[in-house]
Formats: sequence, structure tokens, C-alpha cells
Amino acid sequence: MASIRRTLSPAFHDRGYQNGAAAPNSPFSLSSPSQKLNGNSKYSSAAAFFPLRRGSRGFRRSLYRCLVFFLLGLLSGLLPFGHVDNDIQNRDFSLEMMKPPHVKVELDDYSSLRSVSYGVNGEAGRPNIGAVSRFDFAERKQLIVITPTYNRAMQGYFLNRLGQVLRLVQPPLLWIVVEMEAASLETAEMLRKTGVMYRHVVCARNSSAEDVKDRGVHQRNAALEHIERHRLDGIVYFADDDNVYSLELFESFRGISRFGTWPVAMLAPSKNKAILEGPVCNGTNVIGWHTNEKSRRLRRFHVDMSGFAFNSTILWDPKRWRRPSSAPIRQLDTVKEGFQETTFIEQVVEDESQMEGVPLGCSRILNWHLHLDARGLIYPKGWLLQKNLDAVLPVK
Repeated sequence: MASIRRTLSPAFHDRGYQNGAAAPNSPFSLSSPSQKLNGNSKYSSAAAFFPLRRGSRGFRRSLYRCLVFFLLGLLSGLLPFGHVDNDIQNRDFSLEMMKPPHVKVELDDYSSLRSVSYGVNGEAGRPNIGAVSRFDFAERKQLIVITPTYNRAMQGYFLNRLGQVLRLVQPPLLWIVVEMEAASLETAEMLRKTGVMYRHVVCARNSSAEDVKDRGVHQRNAALEHIERHRLDGIVYFADDDNVYSLELFESFRGISRFGTWPVAMLAPSKNKAILEGPVCNGTNVIGWHTNEKSRRLRRFHVDMSGFAFNSTILWDPKRWRRPSSAPIRQLDTVKEGFQETTFIEQVVEDESQMEGVPLGCSRILNWHLHLDARGLIYPKGWLLQKNLDAVLPVK
């Protein structure tokens, strides 16, 4: 069934409506007697469902208002309200607050802690910015302790004893332990348990070779080569594992400049009396030596291997110390026993004027060379007993 759709008359669009109301004579007017839409009416009912478009003036007005309020809110958020104290701006947010407070420590005559005061204002518990200038840090020179060792019955005891002493020394400290031919698992395990920063070095020389007269000389040279290759900066000290050392010794020679020396107490070969070997000092100046008549004629410097320390930069920076030769400084295996010390020191210093006496006046004994190693004893493999000891009194 065909339907005929009439187009709206152009005159319909020209009629003015107020708020969407129909014309007075229109069938859609409220005053019309007929309230129903007639299908044969001249105007289609579609006009009732499609309201006329409003002007864009109202939309623009709303958009402008939103933009104005948005800008006002943005400006009010950026601008601070109220009074801002200039003291807060200049002080409380200053980078000076990032610095730790100044700590002042006072020690009594026995080096015990007596009082500690901080740069803190007691009024409000806030740091006193005016009193805090910087954090004082006392830099300590690194100690490089060289210890040659080898397999023997008392090796475990000696290394553990020395390791516990070095553990009590204030850092920084580097312990270089040197073994011949190969590093033993027992020594490596013991070094890991000491809690001391260490380096386990191996001397590649064969200890049974004919040209190896003194095993300790080659082990110390391997450590000196390691220091020179890696340019380690610190104070080098030869500490054999069978000697006895005090903690004061390590703190005493930490502050030497080039070469420091001190007297060492030793047992005589007969082990029935003690002898003293080392420098005689006036303050820090070396003015003589404790020695015997025989050693006086043969040796230039009369000091034990554990009685001196020197700056490691002498090994790898000869220009700084104006050394006449850039040849490597090493201990000599070609000299007789007891002469390794003096021949080595002659390569480091020229005379006593380049030495420093430690401690002041060289008036105290800080280490002992006792030669108490047990010889001819068989020690268990790995320093452990494979079998339990026979029970003397069995448990019932």
C-alpha cells in the first residue's frame, strides 16, 4: 500500500515559535479545540518529535564561563596564601640540613671515651645550623701486612693467632698471605674465617730447587711484586706468623712518612736470655743501634725483619722519592742469613736521616721474635685428626 509523504511547507519554517509553542491557529496549539492529531492534517506529526535547533550563542557562553573558572582555579593553586616566613624559606629548606651534625669526642689520658657532644640545639631538638660546618673525618693510612707461611705442625695456630690480632686493628688493613707453589685449602678456609681483608698469593718458585736458599725471601718478593703491579698505597710491614705483636705497634707505624723502625726483643740462640735489636732514638731521630760487636762490623743497619715498615709508593713511584735507580726493590737470596734485612733497607733509604723512630724515643718494645716453632713434628692433614683419640676414661 503506497504512502505519500508530504514535505513541509516553506512557510512552516518561517513561523516564529516561542519556547517551542505552536502558533495560535495551529492544530498543535493548546487553545485548539481538537487535542488529537488528525492523520489527514496538513502538517505532519514529525514536527512534534524533532524540536527546532537553538542558537550556538548559549553554548559559547557556557564554554567561556568554564574556561574563566578553570583559569581562576589554576592561578589560585599556584599562588601561596597567607604569610610565609622568610626564615623558613632560607633555612629549613636549605641544603645545609643534609649534612650530619658535628661530633666532638674527648679522650682522657687512657684513650677511653669520656664525653661525646653533638652540634644540636637543646631547645627544640633541632640541629644548630650555625654550629654545623663540616663532618670531621680522620683518614687513616692503609696497612699492608705481608706474611709468608708454609706447612708445618704449628702453622694453623700461628696463622689463627696473627689473624685475630689483625682483626682488632682499625681498618683499613690488607693482609697478604703468601704460600709456595700452591695455595692450600686449609689456609684459604682459615683466612675466610678471620674477618680480615686479605689476598692469598702464591709464589711460583719451586721450594726444592737448588737456587732457592731462603723460602721466605722469595715469598716476600712475590708480595712486593703484587704490590708494585697493582700500585697498592699504604704502609708495608713484614709480619712473620710465628712472632708476637701488640696492637699498639700497628697504630704506631701507620703515620710514618717514608721509613719507620723500632727495637725488637728476641731470644738468644741458646734461649736462656733475651736480646734487643733495633734503633736508638732521640725523639723520632735515629742516632744509633742496639747490636753486638760481630754484627756491628758486618751489617750497615741493625734491625730485625719485623722491626721496620715503609711506604709502598717507594716500590712503584721512584720519582716521588727521588730514587737514583728505578730498579725493582727486592730482597736478596744470594746473601747469608741475617743479612737480608740490611741489604733490603739499603735499597729503600740512604742513611738514618731518612728514618723515623717508632714510638717516640723508641722506648717501648712492641713486638717479640721468639723462635718457638716446633721442629720435627708431624701434623695431621688438614690440621684435623682423622680418628678419635683413645678414650682414657670411658663413659659408663
